[in-house]
Amino acid sequence: MNVLVIGANGQVGKEIITQLKQTEHQVTALVRKKEQIEELKSLGANHVVLGDLEEDFSHAFENIDSVIFAAGSCGSTGADKTLLIDLWGTKKAVDYAKSSGVTHFIQLSAADSLDVDEESEKMKPYAVAKNMADFYVEKSDLPYTIVRPGPMINEKALGKIELHPTRQDHFNDYLITRQDVAQVLVQTIGNEKLFGKSFYIKQGDQAIEEAVNKNF
Repeated sequence: MNVLVIGANGQVGKEIITQLKQTEHQVTALVRKKEQIEELKSLGANHVVLGDLEEDFSHAFENIDSVIFAAGSCGSTGADKTLLIDLWGTKKAVDYAKSSGVTHFIQLSAADSLDVDEESEKMKPYAVAKNMADFYVEKSDLPYTIVRPGPMINEKALGKIELHPTRQDHFNDYLITRQDVAQVLVQTIGNEKLFGKSFYIKQGDQAIEEAVNKNF
């Protein structure tokens, strides 16, 4: 498949590109700055296109089969940018994907996207943006998969996760490595078992490939 990675210059995005290099997929990375192009190519992107989520980036969808939307502010920007990137950026990406005939839209969301009122004041705009972005994806008529990890950490991948279609009460600590999140996203590409599905992930005891393919 031809896979477009949106948010390719982010930490998870770079992990996705690196892991996709080991597959037969062709990878297009969407980045905002020219100086980011060479690094993404060195990581394994077959093509790198320039585009800004706050502008028109429809050109990035040419000949694309699957999209991974991994862009996000994670609450590190002001509420205005969070809405423009996490919510409006997703909305535009979905619309472009529909117009371009994309066959699978994979959304990297967050475990707290459904618990907006429980969030801190700082993180509440991020949770709202992810919540409404997920809703738009679900109502888009695109074959979609929404992946909701908890707080991500920069440690070596363990290759094992716990996966549930709904949030579990015992999931008080949703920590998971970015490398493992990237692997989950890569494993979902074109997986028809996961079309129209949303699920939560944290570090666990089940191998990622098994967890992704046997929990639905």
